[in-house]
Amino acid sequence: MPTPETPETPETPETALPPLALRTVSARGLAFHCLCWGETGPLVLLVHGFPDTAHTWEQVGPRVAAAGFRVVAPFTRGIPPTERPADDRYDTDTLGQDLLALVTALGEERAVLVGHDFGAAAVYAAGGLAPERVTKLVTVAIPHLATLRPRLATLWGARHFLTHRLPGAARRFAAHDHAQIRVLYERWSPGFDWPEREFAAAKAAYRQPGGTEAALAYYRFVTPRVAGGLRKKLPMPALIVGGRTDGVATAADFEASRSRFTGPVEITMLPGGHFLHREHPDAFLAELLRFLGADGAGGA
Repeated sequence: MPTPETPETPETPETALPPLALRTVSARGLAFHCLCWGETGPLVLLVHGFPDTAHTWEQVGPRVAAAGFRVVAPFTRGIPPTERPADDRYDTDTLGQDLLALVTALGEERAVLVGHDFGAAAVYAAGGLAPERVTKLVTVAIPHLATLRPRLATLWGARHFLTHRLPGAARRFAAHDHAQIRVLYERWSPGFDWPEREFAAAKAAYRQPGGTEAALAYYRFVTPRVAGGLRKKLPMPALIVGGRTDGVATAADFEASRSRFTGPVEITMLPGGHFLHREHPDAFLAELLRFLGADGAGGA
């Protein structure tokens, strides 16, 4: 997914954006490929979801780095070019442990964690597993999983949780050059006119051997049982961002997340659907940078 061009920014000392770099980071026996912006400042991890890759943050990463942060967006386990794990595990606690290991591998003890979709689930888990290592927590499009209650509308919007687990799911998902990626985007962000270029990075990754299978394997590990990292209440400052027209979660779902925090938590609902950081990047970035602190001090 997405590789739309970033709007042109005047090249002045105040507004020039840090260049993107690709780096490989070894953590938990895997070689994680990461997009990186900035070399100094508090560490911010940007964690993508499905059907997506680290490229989803191309409009966000450079502007967060320009605000004084060191920004790293990993391709999560199994999503090419990151390696597929030998044990093929993608449960929420494992994803959270990956993030904590990446922080260590990047030479830091603590970091700001920002996650979208499956990345949000990983961020919640990391915060529960090692709260002292998460300075601030930001999630996009996913309420805290321990607060979700099944409703008919939610179950219908999330029917992919079943279909992606059925025999032949990878073959069907890959059909017609992964046309299902657009189907999901339009279902989860109704009314938004997605240009085809939004799907280029995800299609390129999922075309790699095992890429589609790994992406759908995440759904095999979704169960009604609440993972260990999601059972603990979270003490760090948090920002939860939801879309008013999200095809899966409602404003009430996001509000319910407050019960999982002992620290200060903000719930912000923005115009748009499930992919707010792509649909309305300026509005999303305004909220994110305000929460982080424009001079980088917010992640220290």
